[in-house]
Amino acid sequence: MSGGGRAINVLSVAEKPSVAKSVATLLSRAQGMRVREGRSRYNKIFEFDYSIRGQHCRMLVTSVTGHLMELDFEERFRKWHSCDPADLYAAPVRKFVPQDKMDIKRTLEEEARRCQWLVLWLDCDREGENIAFEVIDICTAVNCNLTIKRARFSALIEREIHDSVQNLVEPNQWFADAVDARQEIDLRIGASFTRFQTMLLRDAFVIDSAADDRNLVLSYGPCQFPTLGFVVERFWEIQSHEPEEFWTINCSHRSEEGIVTFNWMRGHLFDYTCAAIIYEMCVEEPSATVTRVRQQEKFKYPPHPLSTIEMEKRASRYFRMSSEHTMKVSEELYQAGFISYPRTETDNFSARTDLHAIAQEQQGHPVWGSYAQRLLDPSSGLWRNPSNGGHDDKAHPPIHPTKFSGGETNWSQDHHRLYELVVRHFLACVSQPAIGAETTVDIDIAGEQFVASGRVIIAKNYLDVYRFESWGGSVIPTYVPGQQFIPTTLTLDSGVTRPPPLLSEADLLNCMDKAGIGTDATMHDHIKKLLDRFYATKDQNMRFSPTNLGEALVMGYDDMGYKLWKPNLRSMMEFDMRAVSEGSKTKAEVLETCLQQMKACFVDARSSKQKLMEAMAVFFERAARTARDEQHMMGEVVRLCGLCHQSNMVLKRNRDGNLMVGCLGFPQCRNVVWLPGSVSEAVVTANICNSCRPGPVYMIQFKFRRLEIPPNYSVDHLGCIGGCDDTLQQLTEICGTGSRMSAARAGAPTPSSTSVHRTNSRQQACSNCRQLGHSSTSCPSVTSGTRNSRSRREDQQDGGLSISCNTCGASCPLKTANTANNKGRKFYSCQSEGCNFFVWEDSLQNGGGRHGANGGASNSRAHSNSLGGRGRRGRGGRGSNNATDGTFVSATGDPVSGRCYVCGDPSHFANVCPNRYA
Repeated sequence: MSGGGRAINVLSVAEKPSVAKSVATLLSRAQGMRVREGRSRYNKIFEFDYSIRGQHCRMLVTSVTGHLMELDFEERFRKWHSCDPADLYAAPVRKFVPQDKMDIKRTLEEEARRCQWLVLWLDCDREGENIAFEVIDICTAVNCNLTIKRARFSALIEREIHDSVQNLVEPNQWFADAVDARQEIDLRIGASFTRFQTMLLRDAFVIDSAADDRNLVLSYGPCQFPTLGFVVERFWEIQSHEPEEFWTINCSHRSEEGIVTFNWMRGHLFDYTCAAIIYEMCVEEPSATVTRVRQQEKFKYPPHPLSTIEMEKRASRYFRMSSEHTMKVSEELYQAGFISYPRTETDNFSARTDLHAIAQEQQGHPVWGSYAQRLLDPSSGLWRNPSNGGHDDKAHPPIHPTKFSGGETNWSQDHHRLYELVVRHFLACVSQPAIGAETTVDIDIAGEQFVASGRVIIAKNYLDVYRFESWGGSVIPTYVPGQQFIPTTLTLDSGVTRPPPLLSEADLLNCMDKAGIGTDATMHDHIKKLLDRFYATKDQNMRFSPTNLGEALVMGYDDMGYKLWKPNLRSMMEFDMRAVSEGSKTKAEVLETCLQQMKACFVDARSSKQKLMEAMAVFFERAARTARDEQHMMGEVVRLCGLCHQSNMVLKRNRDGNLMVGCLGFPQCRNVVWLPGSVSEAVVTANICNSCRPGPVYMIQFKFRRLEIPPNYSVDHLGCIGGCDDTLQQLTEICGTGSRMSAARAGAPTPSSTSVHRTNSRQQACSNCRQLGHSSTSCPSVTSGTRNSRSRREDQQDGGLSISCNTCGASCPLKTANTANNKGRKFYSCQSEGCNFFVWEDSLQNGGGRHGANGGASNSRAHSNSLGGRGRRGRGGRGSNNATDGTFVSATGDPVSGRCYVCGDPSHFANVCPNRYA
C-alpha cells in the first residue's frame, strides 16, 4: 500500500465486540477516538485517525459476534418429516444471515458503502478465516470495489496489534473452504442420523433422560459419537474385566543406611503352584548376592510449549476444571490482553518470537518473579531454548503470557489458576531439565532375579517453578557387586488384577487428540454435548460413564457391524479437511468422497435398524405404542408427492393400523393413497415403475390375507401406487381400504342424520365376512360356501372381477352371458340363496365412469382418488363427488335404484359408505 494525501476510510471488523474495542483502543492509544452506535446495540463503531504505511486513514472499527451466517437446508427439507433422511446427503443447502444477526449485517452494509478498504481482524484460525469470508460476502455485495486485507495477530497487546496492521496480508480462501466443507459434512451427516434414530426410537421406548420425552432429540454428531465411543469402550472394558488372582515374591533389606525394597523381575505369576515352588527354593537358599550396581545421570525434561489441548488436560488434572470452563476462562484472559490466543495446535515457538521479552515481564511477580530473574541471568545457566513439540497450525504461537499481572480484582479463583498455569508453563519450557542421579541394584536369590532403584535430585531447575510436577525418589543404600546379605523379609504375596479406571477428562481429550477427533477449538464442545444430550455423565472425580441411552446407541451400531462410534471415519475426514486448508484437495473433492461414504453407511444402518431397536430394548421398556405404530412413525419413501411437489410420500400405517401411502408434509399437505384393507404386509422395493410419472415411483411388494381376496388373485403382488396397477385398483374396490381387523375394533356404527332405521342384525359387522346387514349365523359366505366356491372357480375365465351385492353385501362375480340376445355380454349376479341381485357390466361403465360398487370396472379413472391421484380420501370411502350415475337391474330386467343399504343414501353403495365401519 502506497502513501497518499487524501484520507481513505478503512472498515475494520473484529470477531467480538470486546476485541474490536481492544484493537481500537490500542491503535488509537485512546486519543481522539469517537464511539457511535451501530444498528446492533452490542456492536459499536469506533472511529479515529491512523496511518498505515504512510497512508492517512480514517479507521472505522466494528465487530460481529462469531459466525454471521448459518448453513442449513433449503426450506422444503428443514422439517423432519419433509423428506427421507437419506435425501439430506444431496439436498440443496444455503448460507444465510439469521434474523438475530440482521442488524449486524445492516451495519456492515452501511459502513462498507462509504469505505475504500476492508481489514479483517477475525481470529487467525480456520474458523476465524471462514467468518472473515462471510464478512467479505456481505460487504462486497454493496461495494465491489473494496480493497480487502487481513490482519494477523495472536495477542491483544499494543506491539502486536500495531505490527499486524502495518503488515496486512491476503485472506486465506483455503482455510475458509476447509470450514465450509466441515460444516456441510457435519450438517448432512448429523441431520440424517439424528432424524433417523430420533424418529425410530423416541416414541418406541420410555427413555429416562433429562429432557421431556416428547422433545427428546437423539442427536448424532460425526465427532460427538466417536467421543461417546471412547467412553463406552472403556466402560465395557471395565465391565468385562474378570479379576484374576496372582502371586509375587517380595523382598526387603534393612541396613544401617536404611531399608530398600527389591522387586521380583518376573513381576507376578498366575500359577500358584509354580510361584510356591520358586518361593520355597528362595526360602531354602535365602542368601542374596548383588550381581550388578549401575549409577547414571537422569534428566526430567520440561514440557513442550503450551497448546490448547495440553492446557485443557493440565487444567483438568491440576485444578479439576472442565475443558469447557477452561476455554471460557482462557478466552476472557485473552480478550483482556493477559495471554495469547488460546485456540492453537502449535507447540513450538518460531525463531521470530522474543522469548526473553516475555520472561522479562514476569520479573516483578511476588511469587515467581525471583525465578524469572534467575532465568534471565546468563551466569545461572538456567535458560534453555524450548523444545519443538512438532505441531504447528500456521496460525498462532503456543499459549503464553502477554501482559504482567499480580492478580486482578475482578478475577475469579480459576482466572488466577489458569493465568498462573500459563506463566509457569512458559517459564518451565525455557528452563533447563531437572537432573538426578539414579542407582539401580540387581540381586540374585536362588537363581531368581530382583531389582531395586533409588534417585537423588542433583538440580531441580524447571521443577523450581513448575510446582505441578514432581520427581520423587528415595535414597538407596550403598551396595557393591558380589556383596551378600540375608533379606530382612521374603514373602509370597497374592493380589488380583484390576480393571483400568473410567476415562478422566484429560484421558478423553488425549484419546480425541490422538485419533484426530475435532479440533483444538471444538473438542470441549463435543464433550459438553455428551453431557447435555444425556449420553454420558461425569462424576466428582471428573471421570465419565455412559448412560443407558449412550450405551444403547453405541451397542446398536456396533451390533450392525458398523463402527460409526469408532474414530476412523472422522479421522479420515479431518485429514481431508486439513488437506483442503493446505490446498492439496478441493472442497468439492472432499465433500463428494465423504458424503458418498457416509450415505452408504446411513442406508446400510437404516436397513439394519432392528439391531438398534434390540439394543434399546435391553435398557428401556417399550412404549405403549406397538411395532405397527413404529412403522407408522418411520415409513419408507415411495415417491415425491404429486400434490405439493415438495415432500415425499411414504408407506406407513395410520393409527387404525390400515396401510397407506401418505405425504410427509402433513398436515400442510394431506395427500394420501389408501391401500386395500386385505394387505397384511407391504415393503417398498428398489424396483421403479417404468410407466408412472413423475418418477421415480418405487414399487411395493404386497402380501394379502388369503381369506380376504378372491381365490383367483395371488397373495403376493409387486405393485405400483402411481395409478397404472389394475390389480391393486381392483383389490381396493373389492376389499375396501379398511382392514377387517380395524372394522372389528370399531364396534357398532354411530347413527347419523343420513342413516335409516336398521334392524339389530345390521348393528354389527358379520364376524365371518365383516359385512354389515346380516349376522354370522346367516352369513352367505357360510350358508352358500360350497356353491360360491364352485362358482368362483368357474368365474376365473373373466379375470375374477366382482362387485358387492346391493342387497346382501355378498361378492358378485363377473360372468359372461350365453343367451341368444346377449351372447358375450358380461354381467354380475349374486350367488347367495334368495337374493336376486343382477347388473350388466356395460350399464355400470356407461353410468358416468364412477360408481360406488366394489366393481371391477376397467375404467382406471374411477380410481384416481384411491391410487395415484391427487384427491384426498378418508378411511372407508370417497366423498359425495364419487356418487354413481349407474343403474342396476334385477334379474327380471326391472331397474333398481342405487341406494346404500347401510344409510339409505342413493349417492353411494354400502361398500364405500362412510358409516360402514363407523
